[in-house]
Amino acid sequence: MTDATAKPQGLRMNALEFGKSALARARRAVSRFAADGRGVAAVEFAFIAPVLLSLYFVTMEVSQAIEINKKVGRVASMTADLVTQQSGSTNPTELDAILRIGESILQPYNRSNATITITAIQITDEASPKVLVAWSRKLQGGTTGAGAAKGSVTTVPEKLKIRNTFLVRVESDLAYKPVITWTADQKQVLGLAAAFDGIAMKESYYLRARMTSTIDCKTC
Repeated sequence: MTDATAKPQGLRMNALEFGKSALARARRAVSRFAADGRGVAAVEFAFIAPVLLSLYFVTMEVSQAIEINKKVGRVASMTADLVTQQSGSTNPTELDAILRIGESILQPYNRSNATITITAIQITDEASPKVLVAWSRKLQGGTTGAGAAKGSVTTVPEKLKIRNTFLVRVESDLAYKPVITWTADQKQVLGLAAAFDGIAMKESYYLRARMTSTIDCKTC
């Protein structure tokens, strides 16, 4: 009786230990699976994070470029408006101050300098009218100076080519440098980034004098 009773108890103990061991192995397997899941998530994040950051910076850069392009147009229109409000005559000092005001519109952008050119145009009173430069002033590279030579031939849109007409043309030009290509030491950009370096932005405005028929600048 003692031997017969001991055998079933021993079997039950072995079965219980086997069950505990199997449960422990199952728990370890689940733990490893959970750890593997975290590893997969980390790997996925490592792949996705650069893409998300790239999209963020591209979106930011495009929105800034659009804003600067609008400002380039605003520079031309506002500068032309200020010049055409002069009554009868002007001088280089006044024109240079207006050019500086136009340049300040682009702030806080300062990764490249704008070129702003004011050109007074006189269209002659002839059967075949000539389009001539009456005077010109330019801001380039942060420095003001003379623009096109007085009396030189220029062009205007055909619809504005009216005999005995005086016009003021303002051209604003900017080589936009994105943040991704800009360097503080202004070294040459190489590789793929060079394709996006110096994006041309340009605008031209033509206006007539407001106060008088012409605006003279004897010392320009």
